[in-house]
Order: sequence, then structure tokens, then C-alpha cells
Amino acid sequence: MSVLLFPGQGSQSVGMGTALLEAYPNATKRLAQADEILGFSLSEIMKEGEAEDLKKTSVTQPAVFVNSFIRYEENKAQVQATAVAGHSLGELTALVACSVLSFEDALSLVLIRAQAMQEACNTSKGTMAAVLGMEDAAVEELCSSNTLGQVVAANYNCPGQLVISGSEEGIEVIVEKAKEAGARRAIVLPVDGAFHSPLMEPARSALAAAIEKANFSSPSVPIYQNVTAQAETDPDMIKMNLIAQLTSPVKWTQSMKNMIAAGENDFVEFGAKVLSGFIKKVDRALPVTQY
Repeated sequence: MSVLLFPGQGSQSVGMGTALLEAYPNATKRLAQADEILGFSLSEIMKEGEAEDLKKTSVTQPAVFVNSFIRYEENKAQVQATAVAGHSLGELTALVACSVLSFEDALSLVLIRAQAMQEACNTSKGTMAAVLGMEDAAVEELCSSNTLGQVVAANYNCPGQLVISGSEEGIEVIVEKAKEAGARRAIVLPVDGAFHSPLMEPARSALAAAIEKANFSSPSVPIYQNVTAQAETDPDMIKMNLIAQLTSPVKWTQSMKNMIAAGENDFVEFGAKVLSGFIKKVDRALPVTQY
């Protein structure tokens, strides 16, 4: 009995498609289906693309989604889920794993989400930075005291790791202040936008319209959602939280703690080892499996 975890943007890697096919030859059919839905050859980029190709939001998000889903699909007979959760983009993969969305509908939403976020990035220049080795409250205080462009807490990844998001000028200031305040590390991330911040507001309307049209079923098991860090089973609330996620922080630390408090003690990650590392930061004794 396990919580199934699905990573988000940033977990992509060069050659991920080749590694996927070597492990699961049957993945060829799903990759071909993804190419057809997307209208471009994602499979070729996943196999042959350079890091720069994979870094584009409109490519990264479908690639991470497809990779994680296929790994789940190929191994789901070996796991029994008690709940699911996904980090940012990974929440859409988690929704397929708990039968809220079909693969086809979810991938279509991933594409719309990625394109809308890319357009928002092009409209307003922003970036993100990781602050390591500081208490969340101290980083939040630095963000709220900043006067040079809006900066907010974006990803509560694990204890001692908080990603901030906002204007390029504001991020640069906070990074320097964090270092002065004793952060172990504070580094600007190689991303092309201020994800999970108010700068993503232009992307909301396109995603909201697509989500409202999509068929959301009741989940087979609860999904811990990023916006609330709580287990959710109501399709209408799942929709609302998914839309709000674009401009709201990913409460992953809070989600993990709530899962553990609810008695969850076994985790399985599909597609990467990123979330496994975050779990270990909360409790090193918890078993985590990766596929």
C-alpha cells in the first residue's frame, strides 16, 4: 500500500526517451499516440534532443508527463495505491493514475498549460531561485520585505529548501540577502519564467477554459493537491485547485507531512528520484521506490 508520486518540470534529462524504450519496449505505442495528440514529434526530442530542446516549457512538460505516465502504466500492477500526489505539472500525471482524467485528456491539458505558461513567460520577464539551509519563515520574510519587483515563495520542496519566484530584479536582490542571512546556498535557476507566482496570471484563463471542458471523474484514491496540501476527492474542488496552482505555491513539504500524519509510510516515484529525495528529508527511515 503506497502513495504514488509524480515529478514535475526539472526532472527531464537528455536521452530520457531512449532510456524509457530500453526499459519498456511497449512504450513505442504510447509515444506515437503522444506525438499524434501533441502535433509534433515529442518522441524524437525525448530520444535525440539536446538539453536546450528539452528546456523549452512547451516541450519539457509533455516530456515529463509522458515519461512518468508510461513508467506508471508499465509498473502499476506491482503497486497498490492508497493516495497519489504530483509536484506542479506532476499533479496532472497523478490525476491519470487515480482515474480522474484519461491519458489523452490529461496530455491535451498539459500542452495547453505549457503553451499558456510559455506565453506568460514571454510577456513578463521573471525567474526563480532556490534557497537552501534557511527556515521557510525567514525566506518568506525576505520576500515580503522586498521592494524591487514582486517575489513570492513558490515551491516548498522539503525542509530547508524553498524555491522563490518573481521578477528578475527582485530575485537577484533576495538571493544576495539570503546569502547574507546565512543560507547554505541561494542560486538562480535556469528557468525561463516565474512559475507559481502572480506573473503566471495571464496563463490562467486558457487553462481554466480547458479544464472546465475536460471530463473529470471521481478519483479512485485521494489526491494530495499542491495548493492545499490536503487529500481531495471532489472533482469540482480538484478542478479549482488545479487552476489555482498556476499562481499559487506548491506546498510539497506540507503535503508530505500531512501524508505521514495520515499514516502513509510507503512511497513510489515514477519518472525520477527528485521527490524521493524530498521524502527522505522529512523522514530518512521511510521506504521509497523508483520506477
